[in-house]
Amino acid sequence: MKKFSIVVAGGGSTFTPGIVLMLLDNLDRFPIRQIKFYDNNEERQKQVADACEILLKEKAPEINFVATTDPETAFTDVDFVMAHIRVGLYAMREKDEKIPLKYGVVGQETCGPGGIAYGMRSIGGVLEILDYMEKYSPDAWMLNYSNPAAIVAEATRKLRPNSKIINICDMPVGIEERMARAVGLNSRKDMVVRYYGLNHFGWWTDIRDKEGNDLMPKIKEHVAQYGYSLQNEIEESQHLDESWMHTFAKAREVYAVDPDTLPNTYLKYYFYPQDEVAHSNPDYTRANEVMAGREKHVFGECNAIAARGNTEGTTLEIDEHASYIVDLARAIAYNTHERMLLIVPNNGAIVNFDETAMVEVPCIVGSNGPEPLTQGKIPQFQKGLMEQQVSVEKLVVEAWVEGSYQKLWQALTLSRIVPNARVAKQLLDDLIEANQEFWPELN
Repeated sequence: MKKFSIVVAGGGSTFTPGIVLMLLDNLDRFPIRQIKFYDNNEERQKQVADACEILLKEKAPEINFVATTDPETAFTDVDFVMAHIRVGLYAMREKDEKIPLKYGVVGQETCGPGGIAYGMRSIGGVLEILDYMEKYSPDAWMLNYSNPAAIVAEATRKLRPNSKIINICDMPVGIEERMARAVGLNSRKDMVVRYYGLNHFGWWTDIRDKEGNDLMPKIKEHVAQYGYSLQNEIEESQHLDESWMHTFAKAREVYAVDPDTLPNTYLKYYFYPQDEVAHSNPDYTRANEVMAGREKHVFGECNAIAARGNTEGTTLEIDEHASYIVDLARAIAYNTHERMLLIVPNNGAIVNFDETAMVEVPCIVGSNGPEPLTQGKIPQFQKGLMEQQVSVEKLVVEAWVEGSYQKLWQALTLSRIVPNARVAKQLLDDLIEANQEFWPELN
């Protein structure tokens, strides 16, 4: 049986140890001969890599492990590139969140001005990794879950149309797990879903169990009452930051706008932006929460493992959430025809929508990559929202390619989250100032 070679691009990420643990947990389904880490931040990667090397020695000593900042070493002889990079790290995420809040605008990592700023930083980084892969391992596939996935996906569609890259997001996975638990199923894998939208901007239209029974009425009943919060969560909420508790509860109000469908949680930023601003602390945003919480915890644990030389008593956890990455890799490697939500060129999957839009829809995945399933025509409400949002994403990519100040101003003006063109311009000027070392020069 073939064993696979994987490079994790973004080896210094706080998510990397959880992903390594998840890969180790799935070796029976997806055998691995080599794991490599690649990052351009050597010091940060070293902390994670030293701990993961010990972890691998203990749990799977037969797997070859390499951590490097050299592209040729990293990308030679690999079958899959699993990419989760964050250009500018959390320091820039903090600016993405705090600059908009100065203007009373939502400050969020992937939505509105913050997402646009992050997108302008991410495009170059993701293309660079894709180009390394194609140069050194032309038959490999890149499974990209770097945010903001919508903008990155549009950039790869436009600029690398023939590349073997699949853009994925774990948010629907997380919500589906909650739906499954809400109706007493063991796993989201016990459900078959229909869904359409853009990344972080979509709706479930049909959910059934494996026998074909319609689960929508029961899930809707739960969401109408609790959103995506689960009744037992209040007691066990140590795993959930307060901001996530708020997000899951808020889904109740988002759902009310269109009770025919079930919404992605991110729609709250577009439907209720003022509420989100009112709920935000401009001095302590989600980035601060993450830096004080997960980042501190993961790096603290990694350093402790490296110092001790073993993983005894570690609190690093498997990222169960990320097991969909293994499902995707297996689907390509073994032609399993797994059904998964992926971000793909529309090409008629949504009949009455832009052919070239990168949409998030169920796909059947085999060795040729994803085949989108047709979702038919969508209602006017969703179509209008999606056309506005996809235009934002396309304008951002055009601005990046052309170095166009005008187009980026237009993108910000078009975002539902930004109140008017004047504020859009003020935001843009502040964001340019903050992103000087990351963005292309705009004229």
